[in-house]
Amino acid sequence: MDLQYSSQDLTLSLQDYSERILAPAVNNLAAVVASNVMSGAESICNYVSKLNGSAVDTPTANEWLLAGAYLDQNSAPRGRRRAILDPLTQARTVSSLAGLFNPTGTVSKQFTSGEMMGPALGIEQWAMDQTVLKHTTGAYSTLGTVSGASQTGSTITTSALAGPLKKGDIITFAGVNAVNRLTKSSVGQLRQFVVTADVATSATSIPIYPALIPASAGNPVQYQTVDASPANGAAITVVSQASEVYRKNFVLRPEAVTLATADLVMPKGVHDAARESYDGISMRMVSQYNVSTDQFITRLDILYGWQWVRPEWACVVADKL
Repeated sequence: MDLQYSSQDLTLSLQDYSERILAPAVNNLAAVVASNVMSGAESICNYVSKLNGSAVDTPTANEWLLAGAYLDQNSAPRGRRRAILDPLTQARTVSSLAGLFNPTGTVSKQFTSGEMMGPALGIEQWAMDQTVLKHTTGAYSTLGTVSGASQTGSTITTSALAGPLKKGDIITFAGVNAVNRLTKSSVGQLRQFVVTADVATSATSIPIYPALIPASAGNPVQYQTVDASPANGAAITVVSQASEVYRKNFVLRPEAVTLATADLVMPKGVHDAARESYDGISMRMVSQYNVSTDQFITRLDILYGWQWVRPEWACVVADKL
């Protein structure tokens, strides 16, 4: 993030330099980082929808509780769960929960602030974020079927697809149920898979997460994800409607995603340089004076990387646009 100002500005107008100049710049830089990390929400493989497969119009207590149940099924530990909501979803959720029995203090704070307050519904903290994704489901008409029995792994071979799929779409295969990650027994519910890359019309394979890992000869195996491989000809279903647009809010355990920053080198021979770390985030500021234009040229930098390491420890709570 770059900014510049003159020595006159610094002398006469910038007594509140940190509040007027640095804070907005830091906020803009943080928004870029948040947006990049948020893009990984397209790898979340759990999804709460209506019974007809359409995205929920306004998430209610039922949808947030179901999201917690999906995390339970994937062995995500209880406690420290977070909900990340689009601003409009937050407003609609606060309104939808207004009639529920809640502690008086929590209701009062939500009424005053217009924000979800935790803990509530098994979620310890609720956070609003303007970078929540708006996902558009692929414009498929109908989908193909599984081509070949006993398939395993992160790619499923299919008949030619009658329409495209988008990265982040959630699909299921007929007869393929999720399993308890500890006991390996079926939970009696179709396993959801996320499409990990765009798939074109007429394609004959779909990349998915998690990988298809069934039992072997009827015996449980390590990292098992399903009770059985899809049968040849098994129907493929998308859990949202074609071309549907929804806000991709989600509930997660913090371990689902990780972010790391590095301490950037401090250059010498500049007007000013500083580096600070807060809550594990390292940021550097460097400022140099341009005598030709009487400008202080300043830049803020973060060197960072991120990875969604356990997408199954998150669950999408869709809010239809």
